[in-house]
Amino acid sequence: MKNQIKLRSTIGIASVLFTGIVLAQEPREIEVRTNVNEVTVFIEGAQVTRKNILNIPAGTSILKFTDLSPFINGKSLQFKADGNVTVLSVNQQQNYLEKLDKSNELINLEAQLESVRDKIKKERTYLDILSEEIIFLQSNKDIGGNQTLTAATLKSAADYFGTQLTALKLKELDRKAALDKFSLEERDLQNQINTLSGRKEYANGEVLVKLEAKRATQTNLELTYVVNNAGWFPSYDIRSTNVNEPVSLVYKANIKQDTKIDWKDVKLRLSSANPNISGTAPEMQTYFLDYNTSPPVYNRSVNEVSGVVRDTDNQPLPGAMVMVQGTSIGTTTNFDGFYSLALPSNANILEYSYIGYERKTLSVSRNVMNVTLVEDAQALEEVVVTGYSGKEKRAMRNGMVADASMEPQIKSIPLQEVENQTTVDFVINLPYTVNSDNKTYTVTMADYTLPATYQYYSIPKIEKEAYLISSIKDWEKYNLLEGEANIFFENTFVGKTVLDVRYATDTLDISLGKDKSVSVNREKITDFSSKKFVGTRKEESRAWKITVKNNKSQPISMLLLDQVPVSVRDEIKVEIDELSGGKHDAQTGEIKWELRLNSKEEKVFTLKYMVKYPRNRNLVIE
Repeated sequence: MKNQIKLRSTIGIASVLFTGIVLAQEPREIEVRTNVNEVTVFIEGAQVTRKNILNIPAGTSILKFTDLSPFINGKSLQFKADGNVTVLSVNQQQNYLEKLDKSNELINLEAQLESVRDKIKKERTYLDILSEEIIFLQSNKDIGGNQTLTAATLKSAADYFGTQLTALKLKELDRKAALDKFSLEERDLQNQINTLSGRKEYANGEVLVKLEAKRATQTNLELTYVVNNAGWFPSYDIRSTNVNEPVSLVYKANIKQDTKIDWKDVKLRLSSANPNISGTAPEMQTYFLDYNTSPPVYNRSVNEVSGVVRDTDNQPLPGAMVMVQGTSIGTTTNFDGFYSLALPSNANILEYSYIGYERKTLSVSRNVMNVTLVEDAQALEEVVVTGYSGKEKRAMRNGMVADASMEPQIKSIPLQEVENQTTVDFVINLPYTVNSDNKTYTVTMADYTLPATYQYYSIPKIEKEAYLISSIKDWEKYNLLEGEANIFFENTFVGKTVLDVRYATDTLDISLGKDKSVSVNREKITDFSSKKFVGTRKEESRAWKITVKNNKSQPISMLLLDQVPVSVRDEIKVEIDELSGGKHDAQTGEIKWELRLNSKEEKVFTLKYMVKYPRNRNLVIE
């Protein structure tokens, strides 16, 4: 008996000691709150750096970084700690019990929205009651029974019925007017809430870092990660007073972020990297001549696209991103979901994206492209809290409103350009704030005055218009990216173009748009255009008259292009009869005239050629 008691006591003591050892070995969890110190914004996404100084106890600890964005890319997590500290693991998680704080403005708007919705419910209830009263009155308007009907009784009943029905109908009109007013107020409040932060509640992003210290120490911590729902794109203002002055180029960055975390007074860097990887002058195609082929058709390619981006409920999506695939050329939708984007000549595909929605990729097929985005169910499962406290589940609203009235503008800020191996970074040298508020922050990064030469350019067989081309040398030193540009010529906004540096050589050509002061016309000379048979061959002649006039008050230089067909068979001969001094490229068939026109001067050029081929064959000749 004594041995059993002694054995049980020994087991109990051992159990207590073992439990104590296990508890002593459990890592201590330390909650760490940090501020955003540095942000590098990419074309898509941003790298966020948070720093802090912390006392680390000896042994194993788990640091829990809280109040982070719910949109962290877990694969991008990096953690650094100096001193005698060993990092064991770094993991990301979502805390669905603690939601990210809402701004006071958003809280007030949601309270107003709930109040208005209560009023709408009351008005609808009143309308239902009035409808029942009207139905009851109309169903009991017949006068009958055992009573004797007299003229006085009938008049009294009619007066009563008319008075009651009139009163009910007037009340119904008043209630409907009130309902319309409250419904309009509800829509405006809802749109404003959408613009501010989206309509979903988001989990609190957290990162858990397990580390080990041989002894208690103070260490500098640095947590770095890439977050989605942020980015920037360049845009430009290009101004030219006249063809004798240099070009003024304003280089702007359009920064946006909806990470649910404000970047307050951070060290901001803009990078040309993308970890997720019009007024444009026409181009001429070679006119190859062969049987069963047609001359090149110049259905002018789409050079500007506009439209509206909506969700599946047909509601506009303010702040949706519209990008030319593979470039930094892009824009965002305004408050009504509308966008307009100038395109480079070889743009084929547009990408539409919006937080919480599936990205859509579409081929450029027309000038107006309206797009409907579908909610991304998988993304919602990852970040959306399933309990809404009676609030309606609704799609989040990402991005920034391109409405100029809502864009914080900065005229100029100190910038430092850092040229890396394959990218360029623009470092803002002052602390900068970008709120997670669905707005575009437009930063003027540089204002260049660029020496330029000017030349007018026209292909009248495609367009009877003259484009003004500004040529800039040594453009590489300005580290420009491709982007949309607003064009101002002679103090007038003349349209949009694309500053496309991807294919520029030692000279950057910028199309300043069409100039109506230079007229160009091309017409067929019917007297010289003919078809005849000579022996076993056909001979077809074509003649064109090209007229150019300078209506400006100063002289201009101009490049004028046309073409003759290029034969791909020996039996088809193309003979040029007249070029009016133009230069002929035998490989492409291009005819080039370089000319100078004085003010009010007009010049006429003639292009004549003949095509000879077997009479038993057919050719389609322009």
